Amino acid sequence: MSPDLVLWLVFAAAVPAMLALDLGLHRRYGDALDVRTAVLWSLGWIALALGYAGLVLALRGTTPAVYFVTAYVVEKSLSVDNIFVFLIIFGYFGVPPRYQHRVLLWGVLSVVVLRGVFIAAGVAAIHRLEWLTYVLGAFLVYTGVQVARGKHDRPDPGGNPVVRFLGRRLRVTDDFEGARFFVVRRGRYYATPLFIVLMAIETTDLVFAVDSVPAVLAITTDPLIAFTSNIFAVAGLRALYFALAGLLPRLRYLHHALAAILMLVGVKMLAAEWYHPPTGVTLAVVALILAAAVVLSLRRLPPRPEKR
Repeated sequence: MSPDLVLWLVFAAAVPAMLALDLGLHRRYGDALDVRTAVLWSLGWIALALGYAGLVLALRGTTPAVYFVTAYVVEKSLSVDNIFVFLIIFGYFGVPPRYQHRVLLWGVLSVVVLRGVFIAAGVAAIHRLEWLTYVLGAFLVYTGVQVARGKHDRPDPGGNPVVRFLGRRLRVTDDFEGARFFVVRRGRYYATPLFIVLMAIETTDLVFAVDSVPAVLAITTDPLIAFTSNIFAVAGLRALYFALAGLLPRLRYLHHALAAILMLVGVKMLAAEWYHPPTGVTLAVVALILAAAVVLSLRRLPPRPEKR
């Protein structure tokens, strides 16, 4: 049995098993995840990804393993921006905390499928159209600049065209109907506001995929490494949301770090024909950028009140 086949089989067994456990966790903690449980669950996803990286190291060697970890760290850091958007969407629609868990669970399941399609298409396109590498690299640099200027990923949930379309075409209940997406009233199906929220989350992830998938492909176009690292990162997004939701407003420099990472991988993609920096160096720089953003954010004191 080839090393790649073993890795695919392990991945195909591990991620569905964790998602199944996640579903069981949802049934047990249906109202909401407390921070402690969410942190432990997030650490479980990270440990699983690192264990898989160790298996890649054992079966395929150091370079693919470093590619995996680098792509995983980049995608994990970019996925934190998703959480900011989730907070905005949930706040806009007034989703009670006890229902957010179910929306995120189904959202993550669809993300796994969508990212697989995007990565497969991206790898195939880059292998056939080499010039696409420069287009994607330039796009990542441009996106990084927009993020740094605060002009990116600030959604208007009410202006989402999909949300507006569904609001016009579907019969929607006035209030939430528990954790249900659809209900039957007088023999007719009605969507609930929770379903509209789910669609807002889904369409938002399509936008994020446009950034994150090219970022992963800037690191490696190996289908196995690109796909598994991306899915390991986003599959634990639900638990990460509940673990970090209360902390994110304090991470005021995180957007600058994400902007720097996008520009870094974009430049790396643009310069690939002339210069290939060691992947370990890229990983170290990404980790340093994230660590600096977190430390600076947490150490910065709030402004002192002005004396009267």
